Amino acid sequence: MITRMKTATQNLENDHVHILRLTDIMEQLTVVQDPDVTHLEKIVEIIRNFADGVHHAKEEQILFPYLAKKGFSQTQGPVAVMLNEHVSGRNFVKGMSENIELYKKGDRDALGKIYYNMAGYADLLRSHISKENNILFRMADRVLSDSEQEDLLRAFETADKSFTMPEEYISQIEYLSVFYEV
Repeated sequence: MITRMKTATQNLENDHVHILRLTDIMEQLTVVQDPDVTHLEKIVEIIRNFADGVHHAKEEQILFPYLAKKGFSQTQGPVAVMLNEHVSGRNFVKGMSENIELYKKGDRDALGKIYYNMAGYADLLRSHISKENNILFRMADRVLSDSEQEDLLRAFETADKSFTMPEEYISQIEYLSVFYEV
């Protein structure tokens, strides 16, 4: 049973389960010779709206500022690393998106660039999530009081509701997972 104190970080870890599943799908997809372009576009949409939109917003706009009040620097140390990796991830997604558009216009060379960016994003996110789950969130659990954890959890739940339904994106991940037999 999860203690109340760890509920806020568990909310983020629950998101990670689905994001990691998406990275598995992406990895499986990179060997497909003639992919369904709508699947490529759907992956970018899920990343932008769920992984980056909902999840990273909870970290960047809620958790990290809260941790800054507890003395965590946003310019060095674990939070700074996470913020830098969020930017790197966005660059991979931009590369996917730009090359999907080229691929749709008939540029077959763009598929390799899509897959390069997908693989880079998947590798980055696996490492990133491991660092968050095993280092940053454990540090947060040690410095945040029960009431602070509860405040964070309420803020995360509000954020979840303010974005397009995370459940919709989770359902799309499940569909792609079945389709690509992940």
